[in-house]
Amino acid sequence: MSSVIAALLVALGAAAPATTQAESFPVTIRADAGEPLGELAPIWRFFGGDEPNYAHMKDGRRLLAALGELEPKAVYFRTHNLLNTGDGTPALKWGSTNAYTEDAEGRPIYDWTVVDRIFDTGLERGVRPYVEIGFMPQALSTKPDPYQHQWRPGLPYGDIYTGWAYPPRDYSRWAELVYQWVRHCVERYGEAEVATWYWETWNEANIGYWQGTPEEFLKLHDVTVAAVRRALPRARVGGPDMAGSDPEFLRAFLEHCREEGTPLDFISFHAKGRPRYVDDHVQMGIAAQLATIDQGFATIASFPELKRTPIVIGESDPEGCAACQGPQLAYRNGTMYSSYTAASFARKYDLARKHGVNLQGALTWAFEFEDQAYFAGFRALASGGLPLPVLNVFRMFSKMGGQRVAAESSAEGPLDTMLTEGVRGAPDVAAFASAEPNRLAVLVWHYHDDDVPGPDAAVELTLGGLPAAVHHAKLAHYRIDEDHSNAYGAWKRMGSPIAPDRGQYSEMEAVARLAVMGEPATTSVEGGAVTLRFPLPRQAVSLVTIEWP
Repeated sequence: MSSVIAALLVALGAAAPATTQAESFPVTIRADAGEPLGELAPIWRFFGGDEPNYAHMKDGRRLLAALGELEPKAVYFRTHNLLNTGDGTPALKWGSTNAYTEDAEGRPIYDWTVVDRIFDTGLERGVRPYVEIGFMPQALSTKPDPYQHQWRPGLPYGDIYTGWAYPPRDYSRWAELVYQWVRHCVERYGEAEVATWYWETWNEANIGYWQGTPEEFLKLHDVTVAAVRRALPRARVGGPDMAGSDPEFLRAFLEHCREEGTPLDFISFHAKGRPRYVDDHVQMGIAAQLATIDQGFATIASFPELKRTPIVIGESDPEGCAACQGPQLAYRNGTMYSSYTAASFARKYDLARKHGVNLQGALTWAFEFEDQAYFAGFRALASGGLPLPVLNVFRMFSKMGGQRVAAESSAEGPLDTMLTEGVRGAPDVAAFASAEPNRLAVLVWHYHDDDVPGPDAAVELTLGGLPAAVHHAKLAHYRIDEDHSNAYGAWKRMGSPIAPDRGQYSEMEAVARLAVMGEPATTSVEGGAVTLRFPLPRQAVSLVTIEWP
């Protein structure tokens, strides 16, 4: 055993109690740099949230900077409410920009001040817009009153569907609003920049977010796309960003675009899991999310001419309401969310491969909630300016690239079983690997739907397929678990202070960073392979990288 591996084992095992070690179960994993499976699309680089005005507030700016650092100018941010009427004051599941009003004679007044501030904040930090064109300004709504909803957690979700959700009273005025907006963006940011953005019409028009008929939505979509392309002929346009993957709605949309000749540069639908609270714990519903994706991909693949059209899962999450709260949502702050994310993202690639479709993105509908209590229970990437463990999964993803390569595990959950049953029996201890010239990265997770304690996995990981001429390589191991890359865990160990002092906050900031287990060091390579052994606790995620000259 090389000295670096011995040191790594000491670092990984030092914090684990002896009883956990005795109860651990063996798992063998092999990743092979010499067995490529195709280019690894960085599908993880899309994010979003309901509340646009949080983006330019103090913690919003900080989070956007963290997202932009993942892959500058390749990360995208989608948000609702960009055309809502209002003064820009945020609230849960609400936002506004006052982009369109009318004077006393009914003449349009365009004001891009607030929406520019939102876009500027992201662009200055390397984050580009995935532009959701909606919702309806009050002056254009066919039912303008009541307009701003008064929803809060615990009230019926349907209370949010007020005047902003209705069709326009004048489609030509709506089209001109869209045209003027896109033209303004081109003038402000440049044609080349705006051509890299995504433009899509509305949100989830197959449920209450659209208070018109399906036919009215298709009309809205057609005139919206035409207006975008009138302002920028090479703009990237698509949709329908529907809730779920209802084959009837999606097929009707795709057939309509084909028959009408409406451009379709990308196809988007949403996929959510279904957690519940049972026997005093959270039980995740990964099967529901994966089955939705499977169904959506199958529908798109049934159109031969669309099989290579880029797909973005426009909201891709463990459940459907980031601003909602409740016992079944208690997974959000800790390592259940991060391990779920690792396990589910890997299967999105598998499902795209199964159907032969072109998956370009899976958008995590989670941002941050400004000036809320620390770890208040919302679905978020950060709380009080502190990254949550799930954000560190995306930091791991950002360290992967090039080609996806083969990775096999003796404890991997079968895809077909996960689609129907989730992970309810044996845990899913599996891996996802990528290779670039002179570099191999392997993501390993230990996931189970049930948020209850369980034994460690005793992982034996072989990094194989390295060039025969390589005899030494640099090894690094990153980890998310209860004690690493986990500000929430640190906060609980402090006694869950309502208002952390400066020292406590600084300690949580440090723990919130992606942790490296030990120091990266050089290890021996024998026969084109390196083998590591380490314990992987339940809900933990590891990223192991190896680089050679």
